[in-house]
Amino acid sequence: MESSSVTEPTQSRESGQPGIHGAEGTRGAEGTDPQRLYRAAQLYYEEGATQAQVAEHLQVSRPSISRMLSEARAQGIVEIRVHRPGSEDLDGLGEELRQRLGLKSVHLAAGDQSHQLGPGLAPQTRQALAAEGLRAGDVLLLASGETIYALAQQRLGTFPGVVVAPTVGGQAEPDPWHQTNEAVRAFTAASGGYPHYLFAPSMPSAALLKALQDDPGFRQIMDDWATAKVALMGIGAPALTRSSMAQSVPKDHPSLIRSVGDVCLAFFDQNGEEVAFPGKERMVRISGDTLRAVPSRIAVAVGTHKAPSIIAGAGADWFNVLITDETTARAVLASA
Repeated sequence: MESSSVTEPTQSRESGQPGIHGAEGTRGAEGTDPQRLYRAAQLYYEEGATQAQVAEHLQVSRPSISRMLSEARAQGIVEIRVHRPGSEDLDGLGEELRQRLGLKSVHLAAGDQSHQLGPGLAPQTRQALAAEGLRAGDVLLLASGETIYALAQQRLGTFPGVVVAPTVGGQAEPDPWHQTNEAVRAFTAASGGYPHYLFAPSMPSAALLKALQDDPGFRQIMDDWATAKVALMGIGAPALTRSSMAQSVPKDHPSLIRSVGDVCLAFFDQNGEEVAFPGKERMVRISGDTLRAVPSRIAVAVGTHKAPSIIAGAGADWFNVLITDETTARAVLASA
């Protein structure tokens, strides 16, 4: 069973005008204006008009409507859901999880998406980012990790003029998903935005860390951290269970052995409190206080083994929006 929902885009800050009514626009007009995309989607999906009728109403060519509907989906204005017969209402499950964890919102994918992180979670990530209404000049932060790296290669919307910056260092890491500049590059290539890169390892020497304080590029990144509107990050599993981690992190250290997860290389225990380990003070990453000051902190995590990580992270306010799947949601509810 397939269903669709249409979300009205944020009104233009310059004009403040709502969607146009009646005979809207002229033939040949650009088919990328969010309000026109919304109106086309509303007519087609909610009012049951044919594409020919929508084309006549908007005074554009019939082929333009097909392109506009595709663009509306890409921008997150339209969300298509395919419901498995017999599956419980995901909205109800998501609301139960939201209330249990005390979050601003939860976006659920059906079933188990742990083996297809990018395409399996991209629709929910598009929806979450679209709800934030990012505009030119706003800052979107990206964390490291396999989940965010996989998502960055999907089209997650259109973000012209939005600054996209990393939350942690990662230069010279052997795995691409720990090289945060790679995630930033992939995101801006697929979805737009203006990249800011961080040319620093995750744990530099004391001398290099001191030198970075005077580097204009690093100071720009720190300013991005302080002014960001949205952060998109994964939730790491307990250190000892992970097959891949930033090579500078001493995962066998006793304090990390008792950690249950991390966000942006901030490792925390079952109470969500950061744990100390050798070199922590030299980590190049957004601080916990600065991260918590970001208005929307979107965490993406799937896998039943991450249930303790999600519970502890939510309880300590590391994130306030969660993207996960049905299987993980049930595991969290069973443990919370």
